[in-house]
Amino acid sequence: MDFTTSAVIASWAAIALLALVVSGLIRQVHQLSRTQQHPGRVGVAPGASAPGLDPAALDGLLTPGRAALLLFLDADCRTCADVLAEARAWTVRQDASAPQVLGFYAGAGPQAEEGAVPVRDHRPELFAAYDIPATPYAVVIDPEGRIARSEPLGSPTALLRLLDDIQPATPRSLP
Repeated sequence: MDFTTSAVIASWAAIALLALVVSGLIRQVHQLSRTQQHPGRVGVAPGASAPGLDPAALDGLLTPGRAALLLFLDADCRTCADVLAEARAWTVRQDASAPQVLGFYAGAGPQAEEGAVPVRDHRPELFAAYDIPATPYAVVIDPEGRIARSEPLGSPTALLRLLDDIQPATPRSLP
């Protein structure tokens, strides 16, 4: 037997051994995924009544009969700061029919001027009521006080997409 034949036989043996190892790993992953409990839905389900909408809970910030976007943020989250800045810029560009945007922190929020988006800190009860798993997180409340959407935000762009979905941009006429 020459060197080439020996190398081919050794290569096929290594490939067969590798295939057995990979199939064993795949079987273990399937077994673990079957036994692993998958978490249920996070956040309040769409269509449910929005918790904590009484004037005392939200400091009277919401206007009855107007849609709202609640942003749940964290002071140590850089993306949260970017999302809040984009929400403030978006709010300034809107008219009175646009959804209200409010920001909430479970602990201390950053010390900054109020701006176009009212922000309240030390509101862990709202994080619990809305079942917020991570920040930044957005909850859209329709004019009837029901949850329209509830989802995490990964970037300011995701916030703008969400705002475009709930408040489509008004087409402009050409001069």
